[in-house]
Amino acid sequence: MTAQHPAIGEGRSALDRKRRAKGAVFAVLCGAATAVGVLSLAVLLVDVVADGIGSLDADFMTSFASRFPERAGIKAALAGSVWILFLTASIAFPLSVAAAIYLEEYAGEGWISRAIQTNIANLAGVPSIVYGILGLAFFVRTLGFDRSVISGALTLSLLVMPVIIIASQEAIRAVPSTIREAAYGLGATRWQVVSRQILPMAMPGIMTGTILALSRAVGETAPLIMVGAVGFIAFTPDGLRDPFTVLPLQIYNWVSRPQDEFRALAAAGIIVLLALLLSMNAVAIVLRNRYRTRI
Repeated sequence: MTAQHPAIGEGRSALDRKRRAKGAVFAVLCGAATAVGVLSLAVLLVDVVADGIGSLDADFMTSFASRFPERAGIKAALAGSVWILFLTASIAFPLSVAAAIYLEEYAGEGWISRAIQTNIANLAGVPSIVYGILGLAFFVRTLGFDRSVISGALTLSLLVMPVIIIASQEAIRAVPSTIREAAYGLGATRWQVVSRQILPMAMPGIMTGTILALSRAVGETAPLIMVGAVGFIAFTPDGLRDPFTVLPLQIYNWVSRPQDEFRALAAAGIIVLLALLLSMNAVAIVLRNRYRTRI
């Protein structure tokens, strides 16, 4: 056996030291970037809570918007956001999961499937205002839904569906192929394999993608302005064809006013919006963990 040349060994050691040094520097930079983001978020949250906690009471939650800060509340905006969020989830979730199942389990590998996949990936990156223009042209004017709750929910459904479809496809792909083979070997049909084996195992990943998509939808303002969300409304929606407003739009309306009292109300509205978002995420996480426990 020939001995290694000392110069070669020293060169490799020096190269390894350089790589480790670069890796350590990169880790420090990543940690610093993370710390800056977390600290900035913490400062913003503390500032919002400090400004808005004094205005957050029962009257604020049960009162409608008003020109007078002492009478203004968030009841109509909160009700509109709940309506929009519930309808968006009810429309987008089943359609997106069905599309993902079809593309992964039933569609072939032809050019049509590739074209659909490409379009879905492109739609996931389209700005939200484009969906608002589409909703205005199609749902409000062509279908005659007017500037109503259903128009807003359908528009946001189009916005979040590409994200849910992509996340659902990834979750379905992550199911081991041995599960399919074992089920087929026992005589199960394709639908039985999909509904009883693949879908339950993929559901935690699907729920995670749905959480992210709906979290984006609950904070959107631009597409809802296009389809008719109003900044001032003194009633809660009672049906799908009623006018509506949402929390982000109401918060923006308060922030744009010159009085300091309205800025405190805006901070309180942000707290309510965060609470709604966290509650929605908590429900989705509980459902996801329940599916994991069953598996």
